[in-house]
Amino acid sequence: MTLSTAWFPPTEFFALLAKNSVVYMEACESYRKQSWRNRCRILTSNGPMDLRVPVLHDGERLVSRVRVDWSTDWLRRVCYAMDTAYYSSPFFEYYRDELFSVLDRRRETLWEMNSDIISFCCRKIGIAPKIVPTVDYVASLPDDWREALHPKRPPVLETGPYWQVFRDKFGFTGGLSVVDLLFNEGPESLSYLLSCTQLRNPFSELTR
Repeated sequence: MTLSTAWFPPTEFFALLAKNSVVYMEACESYRKQSWRNRCRILTSNGPMDLRVPVLHDGERLVSRVRVDWSTDWLRRVCYAMDTAYYSSPFFEYYRDELFSVLDRRRETLWEMNSDIISFCCRKIGIAPKIVPTVDYVASLPDDWREALHPKRPPVLETGPYWQVFRDKFGFTGGLSVVDLLFNEGPESLSYLLSCTQLRNPFSELTR
């Protein structure tokens, strides 16, 4: 299985990690805008909200070398948004300080920051897949999920509802970052991820 890097990846991303012992992470593709590579979606009292990491290209398009733009105060705004959205969720206080300390490492590259976040979430969920960065770019692969997970594409996994803070206001909201699951379900997150059912992946050679 091959995935693209993502920042606070969606729940589907971790459902795939939970079901695979070895996962290749695409390090040799060109960086692409408007994807999960530098953004995530959380649920606030006003509904779904997208958070984003500003990046610097400087002519460099390789995703593993794109740098984080630390010239603005975006990190404070991200932490405030999460505090406001999840302060009343059952498990936020158990994960908040450690998670924010991961962000406060202020990694130079988006790849490094994403890797830190993915590792943190894997530990808290209770999974330990071997994640292997790719060394060459290959356009078509078997079990290829690099483009399947995307903010503008339909879900590739069938996921049921779980408890959410604003469920009475919005009902269940899918397509969110895995932090929504962690903050609301805590240790039960793994059971939920393992219950997700895989749908057809149109981007994999195995399904063509």
